[in-house]
Amino acid sequence: MQFMDKVKIRIVSGKGGNGIVAWRREKFVDKGGPAGGDGGNGGSVYLVADAGKSTLMDFTYKTVFKAENGESGMKKSMHGKSAKDLFIKVPSGTVVRDLKTGNIIADLTDDGQKILVAKGGRGGRGNIHFCTPQNRAPQYCEPGEPGIERNLELELKLIADVGLLGMPNAGKSTFISRVSSAKPKIADYPFTTIIPNLGVVKKHNGDGYVIADIPGLIEGAGDGVGLGHDFLRHVERCRFLVHIVDSTAENPLNNYKIINNELSKYSQKISKLYQITALNKIDAITPERLEELKNEFKNAGVEKIYPISAVTGAGVEDLKNEIEDKVNTIPKPETEYVVEEDLAATDNDDSYWEVHKLAKDVYDVTGGKIIRISQVINPRVTEQVIRLQNTMKAMGIMDELKKAGIQNGDTVIIGKLELEYWDDEMYKQEF
Repeated sequence: MQFMDKVKIRIVSGKGGNGIVAWRREKFVDKGGPAGGDGGNGGSVYLVADAGKSTLMDFTYKTVFKAENGESGMKKSMHGKSAKDLFIKVPSGTVVRDLKTGNIIADLTDDGQKILVAKGGRGGRGNIHFCTPQNRAPQYCEPGEPGIERNLELELKLIADVGLLGMPNAGKSTFISRVSSAKPKIADYPFTTIIPNLGVVKKHNGDGYVIADIPGLIEGAGDGVGLGHDFLRHVERCRFLVHIVDSTAENPLNNYKIINNELSKYSQKISKLYQITALNKIDAITPERLEELKNEFKNAGVEKIYPISAVTGAGVEDLKNEIEDKVNTIPKPETEYVVEEDLAATDNDDSYWEVHKLAKDVYDVTGGKIIRISQVINPRVTEQVIRLQNTMKAMGIMDELKKAGIQNGDTVIIGKLELEYWDDEMYKQEF
């Protein structure tokens, strides 16, 4: 199994469907009137925390997620179907960052917690909505709003009550397999564990807590040496730490100090977490050596030592009782993340436009909103063309065309539309 704890993804919400221009044409119905339906809303994109997931590996194979578009409106005042929202499951403990701004927009810690990251476009209104006493036969409708496209970074910081620390081959994986139902890979060589292992330990009252084996801590881990730099972030959410020390090592106390030094270099907050110290593999040393190690640790300021053998189970129950007691009394640490208000998730505005002079008498108008409006324009219907011109005036496009030197009779290209420019005021000035 490959462990992934940081990925980049692109998400796209659905476009809203266009409204349409339609009319009632039923036998024996006089002056049926407008009957163009509305377009359906595009699908929104949500991120949902799932406690059943423990890695971002799924996003290795798929990094682009698109919601469906809304359907266009139909005749007989029938609205287009709105698209289903897209829910993307991520592991609990996922921090979401907007790559454009660098802001953290979510910290999904609770199972089922969800956040909107891209709102679907609203469907456009059909001509049935534009009927007034003055205009009983409106010849125009609205286009649907665009979707939202964003690039996000997902960073997983595992949610565990207890973090297991220790040098490679100290026996952390053996211990977690002893106290929980986790089945990590175990072997007698360094770096057996290359992914964090999670296990659920049952309490005496029937409840449980999560314990995490954090791999790869060696000297220099805080500076990125070995695997430790990649996984130290997963300790940040733990209530406290259990430091497993290999009693058969050449200098167990020195190894203990190395690990704590790396914690201090990485984060002062982590280094100040409460620690329980356990001397493992006591089945492989003499009682005299055990007493010697206890005295060494006591002289170094470690008040309480739990001698255990994860292989035989000796002393494990006492350590479990101490861990359970601390789980019940030590609260979860508060997150340091500042979650910014995510305005980009609901910003469907694409009103930006530009005017380009392609030739002496040809001008091109580009921009999301004006292109969308042009898609619901029939150039053979005068009322629709007039509405397009009024919209262009309101947006400032007509003034920009005049600044660019447009003259009567010149061609204006908007998307697939090609229109002939005409300004009565300009004509009056000529004559």
